[in-house]
Amino acid sequence: MKNMFFLLSALLFSALPAQAEQLKNIGELEVHYSSFPSTFLTPEVASTYRIQRSRYSAIVNVTVLDKSQQGKPAVAAVLSGTARNLLGNEKRLSFREVREGKAIYYIAEISHANEESLKFNIDVSQNGTNGTINFKQTFFVD
Repeated sequence: MKNMFFLLSALLFSALPAQAEQLKNIGELEVHYSSFPSTFLTPEVASTYRIQRSRYSAIVNVTVLDKSQQGKPAVAAVLSGTARNLLGNEKRLSFREVREGKAIYYIAEISHANEESLKFNIDVSQNGTNGTINFKQTFFVD
């Protein structure tokens, strides 16, 4: 199972296009986020994490780290959010927590059309610290 975690982590963080790292500081929290097509995952990894691989599906991945603690450990948080397309259609994100060893991350699956641009708004709450992540991404069907 450890090999699967390392494989999934590598995919989650290498799936981003070459650009600035996607993170936001919210108080003492360092929140890392990404989104990518579900087809970037191998069938084995997708099956292990109960993720539906599809050309019309993407994954949103969020990790919350506590900067106030030595080593910035991952911490449990409450996430909720939406994605809105250019026509104003809103899709609710349903995050589920994945824990493996000391790693904690949250994933949500979202369907999309070809060349669909989505604006994400994700609320993050952890022990009284609250903030919002906003980002935009366009998805393509491969």
